[in-house]
Amino acid sequence: MGDEAFERALEALSRKERTVGELVTWLAERGFERSQVSATIERLVEAGALDDARFARRFAEDKRELRGWGPERIGEALAARGVEREQIEVALAADDRSAQLERAIDLLRGRGGDVRDELSRARALGYLARRGYDTALAYDAVRGFERHRAA
Repeated sequence: MGDEAFERALEALSRKERTVGELVTWLAERGFERSQVSATIERLVEAGALDDARFARRFAEDKRELRGWGPERIGEALAARGVEREQIEVALAADDRSAQLERAIDLLRGRGGDVRDELSRARALGYLARRGYDTALAYDAVRGFERHRAA
C-alpha cells in the first residue's frame, strides 16, 4: 500500500503542483495511514518532485504577474497552504518595492476611474489593500496614478 500512496501522490502532482501540507492532507483524505503518508512525502521530497520553496517562488511569480497580487496577499495564501514562513519570505524577497509600486499603479490604470477626490482615493486604497499591498505603498501608488492622470 506504500507504493500505492506514492503512485497516487505522483498522479496528483502531475495534475497540480502542491505543497507538502496540501499533499499530506490529500493523501490522508484518501485513507492512507500516517506512516504511509510520511514515507511517501519523504520519497517525493528526496526525488525533488515535492518542494515547498519552489512552489512558493512559482506561486508568488504567478500571482504577481497574472493577478497583480501584493506581498501581503501572496504571503497569506502561501501560509494557508502550509508553506513555512522562511520559504514565504524568500519568495517575497524576489519582488522589490519599485516593481510592487509599478504593478499597483498598473492595477489602478487597468481599473480606470479617477482619484481626484477623497472618496475615489479611499476606494483606490481599499482596492489595493484587498490585493495585498501595504498602506504606504498603496498610498504612493494612488499618488503616482494621480500624477500620471494629471499629466
